[in-house]
Amino acid sequence: MLKWLVVIVLLVLVSGLFQPQLRRNLRLGRLPGDLHFRLRGRTYHFPFTSTVLLSLLAWLVLRAI
Repeated sequence: MLKWLVVIVLLVLVSGLFQPQLRRNLRLGRLPGDLHFRLRGRTYHFPFTSTVLLSLLAWLVLRAI
């Protein structure tokens, strides 16, 4: 279970770092469960649905190996 927690945290980090490229090319970050809001002049992004999809994709890849 700890391994999956590490995978999910890493996917959130990767999703956050590469968000502009992922948003433009794969439409990740614009799914219904992804939260975006502005508070005091800052924009916050929480890509929950994109993270779940990326973790499922990682799971399928690891399962195939």
